[in-house]
Amino acid sequence: MALTWTYTIDGVDWQELEALYRAAPLGNKDAAGLQTVYTNSRYCCFAREDGRLVGAGRALSDGADCSYVCDVAVLPSHQGTGVGKEIVATLVRMSEGHRKIILYAVPGKEAFYRKFGFRRMLTAMAIFPDPQDAVARGYITEE
Repeated sequence: MALTWTYTIDGVDWQELEALYRAAPLGNKDAAGLQTVYTNSRYCCFAREDGRLVGAGRALSDGADCSYVCDVAVLPSHQGTGVGKEIVATLVRMSEGHRKIILYAVPGKEAFYRKFGFRRMLTAMAIFPDPQDAVARGYITEE
């Protein structure tokens, strides 16, 4: 598997990225929304195999205090091959020098991120548009 790596949004096919997110599965994020969030992200990482997008991720950053690694998506055919590991490692490397690097994981994937040094936060909180769905999916507690 020969991968090509890019770190800018130049030439991204937003429809292809949308399809990657659906296949990963990382939710139903539409192409226009993905273009907005990637455009507003300081760091981006894309993996392609034979020109086909097989993995992507991004990090929001203020440049000094906090970088938030988010939206790491890998095609199911490429999960377990090191693509996701390389995307996360790259985004963490790009975020070096920040006082903290944070993320929130899909429930059940926490052990994967522990390998990079991430640890569970005791005070993290979130507001979701559908709190009951977030509880059911394991992202938040009811309290």
